[in-house]
Amino acid sequence: MARLDYVVEGGDVADRIRQRRGGRLTPLDGMLLHSPRFADGWNSLLGAIRGASTLPGDIRELAVLRVAELNGAAYEWAAHEPVAREAGMSGEQLAALRVGADTGALDDRQRATLAYTDAMTNDIAVEDELFRLLGKHFDDQQLVELTVTVAAYNMVSRFLVALEVGKE
Repeated sequence: MARLDYVVEGGDVADRIRQRRGGRLTPLDGMLLHSPRFADGWNSLLGAIRGASTLPGDIRELAVLRVAELNGAAYEWAAHEPVAREAGMSGEQLAALRVGADTGALDDRQRATLAYTDAMTNDIAVEDELFRLLGKHFDDQQLVELTVTVAAYNMVSRFLVALEVGKE
């Protein structure tokens, strides 16, 4: 059970969230709507990450799923696994995102993304060598977008886990 009741109405903010999500609110949205201003900002930021990024979809979803795995955010994993599959990730690639799994199904840019996501999530600081490796696969805009994606989904997962969103 979530730690707070979900908000099912929310006026203009809820309407904007529904518009981005194709007419529905998720449990995450229902929790965020306790603070409409935060929910509105969240919707704008995550909407840009999901809909305005130049990152390839598999890279974006790899980062999101790895953050979910590292932070124990099962709800986040369940929400994004179908999106990752739509972005072309195979079952073997998804399995490779689990802690301790064989990463042989991932290509070089995916393994670099995995290492970067781990460093940002677990260590905060990123070694220069790893950052240079990423630069072989992504341009400056994509490096910023990847960094924002990992940071934002760390925020998402920590919110979900702390408030036990989706534990029904």
